Amino acid sequence: MSQAATKTKENIIEQEAARRRTFAIISHPDAGKTTLTEKLLLYGGALHEAGSIRARKATRHAASDWMSIEQDRGISVTSSVLRFEKDDIKYNLLDTPGHKDFSEDTLRTLVAADSGLMVIDVAKGVEEQTEKLFEVCKMRRVPVITFVNKCDRPGMDPLEVLSNVENKLGIEAIPASWPVGYGQKFQGIYDLIGKELHLYRKSEHGAKKAEMEIFSLDDGLEKTNLSEAEKEQLQEEVMLIEDMFADMDQDKFKVGEASPVFFGSALNNFGLDVFLKYFSDLAPSPQIYSDADGDERELNEPFSGFIFKLQANMNPDHRDCAAFIRITSGKFKRGLNVIHEGTGKKVKMSTPHTLMGDERNILEEAYPGDIVSLFSPGFFRIGSTLYEKEPVRFNVIPLFTPEHFMKVSTKDPFKRKQLREGLKQLSEEGVVHVFEVPNGVGNELLLGTVGVLQFEVVQHRMQGEYGVELHMQPVNYHAARWLPHESDEIIKKLESSYSTHVTKDMEENPIVLFESAYALSQAEEKVGGENLFKYKQD
Repeated sequence: MSQAATKTKENIIEQEAARRRTFAIISHPDAGKTTLTEKLLLYGGALHEAGSIRARKATRHAASDWMSIEQDRGISVTSSVLRFEKDDIKYNLLDTPGHKDFSEDTLRTLVAADSGLMVIDVAKGVEEQTEKLFEVCKMRRVPVITFVNKCDRPGMDPLEVLSNVENKLGIEAIPASWPVGYGQKFQGIYDLIGKELHLYRKSEHGAKKAEMEIFSLDDGLEKTNLSEAEKEQLQEEVMLIEDMFADMDQDKFKVGEASPVFFGSALNNFGLDVFLKYFSDLAPSPQIYSDADGDERELNEPFSGFIFKLQANMNPDHRDCAAFIRITSGKFKRGLNVIHEGTGKKVKMSTPHTLMGDERNILEEAYPGDIVSLFSPGFFRIGSTLYEKEPVRFNVIPLFTPEHFMKVSTKDPFKRKQLREGLKQLSEEGVVHVFEVPNGVGNELLLGTVGVLQFEVVQHRMQGEYGVELHMQPVNYHAARWLPHESDEIIKKLESSYSTHVTKDMEENPIVLFESAYALSQAEEKVGGENLFKYKQD
């Protein structure tokens, strides 16, 4: 290839990457994350009607919630990847579990995102799970944009919301839009950037885009049903905050220390037009990732990417496993031959696809920032690197420490093989950590999770997908810590310690389990806290 042709190809890759916005939604349960996800798809043109892509038994399920346990409980327990395009910008929306017991899946997904969209309930402010997920964004220094939801219900006043965000998260909350009216009187949004007042009329159950008219602040206020005192208060608040966005420190925003705040109601579609109008400018285009040696992988280098999620049996009729790959560099084309870094095996990416819930579409080409779903050939793992030409290894997905443990066996002694095979599959997906039971018998395994509800998902999926009914027995460990791979001397010292047990997961990663806080503190003295990892990267 000539130098000019190479340069042109590099320019195309950079231009296409500049059109991508890959973001993850983070929130506490019940803040309205799933509703907001669907409304973004509605406003982005991916859905014609919000509520569902399909209806079952006259019950609507969210487009992003496809697993039966999600539909039964009304919660998200897996991460979905959804694509839509608006105004020539291609969005990759990483919808994450809202329930705190599935935060490990969310934490991994955040590694594949370039920015976070934080959803807050106006009545509750920043809640526990939001704080936990924000810490990951803070650790990765990614920009966070805030959407304050449910403004059509009673809650904190807007200034109080800003104060709550700043006090709980230690960041600057910069108003970018402002609610017009409060609770039942909520009827519009003042765009603090464009200096326009948007007044809305509710559509039927929020299934269609809200009808809207745009006015100047003074003219719009005259069209509202606010009292004179309420109008005056709004004008005073606008005078107080109207220049804050223009004065926002961009460097602080880029590293997650300042967050633009938008207000609205996802249920009624109020404020979504203002939010999306500015989101594409605020959310960054794809970042440059560093490899395991700390060298930056430029966007226009040959194809590379890493697997941040595995999901088996998305189609119950086929024993399939989808691998979700974040493209970090180069152009991806259907049929591309790549190398799996961990094994050196060649893989032809012949059936790449994108997902909308459980609906698949074949993907012909993709660029940095895009998420490609590919059928796993069996040796893919979370964190695996794929590359086309120049060898590269990314080490960006940490192993999180399990906090809850269960000893598990099969009720049917003839299904021990299915027990191991099924749990091995779920461990490869990252649903659960699976260990040999310290000093245990052969027909038992030890499960470790970050959240208790993950055990219910394991039971549900083992029964439904592998025909294995599990017997579970709680095991009380106070804490667990991962160990370095070359740790024979450390293991020897730990095994001689009181109330301390060393075992390995199915990938041969050594871990130590402690029965008490005292056992943990003794181990830290014996082998050094720097050798006991709360989470680790290879």
